Amino acid sequence: QVQLVESGGGLGQPGGSLRLSCTASGLEFSDYAMSWARQAPGKGLEWVAGIYKDGSVTLYADSVKGRFTISRDNAKNTVYLQMNSLKPEDTALYFCAGIWDDNSLMKIHEFDYWGQGTQVTVSS
Repeated sequence: QVQLVESGGGLGQPGGSLRLSCTASGLEFSDYAMSWARQAPGKGLEWVAGIYKDGSVTLYADSVKGRFTISRDNAKNTVYLQMNSLKPEDTALYFCAGIWDDNSLMKIHEFDYWGQGTQVTVSS
């Protein structure tokens, strides 16, 4: 059974940082491109960042470019999202997701596997 388990969410201060982790089990992690997506209250699902299977390519939504960094450790079956310079509009439920095709890592409606999400709230 495939599981993606996110952790690291919580309350962050505007201008502060949080680091999210997502650990996978039940699949060959290095065979999957990984992405982070988020859903803010009352809004639709938004793709945030993605990383190729081998970590060689990372992509970001314009809303987080320069502030967030995605990385992965295939030996630990884990993908990370380092979030710096947090803004109140970053408040959302954050999900990690995996997809077989590197070239599809922005296509959130085609992802093969999803985690349950971790809540991030940015407020002073």
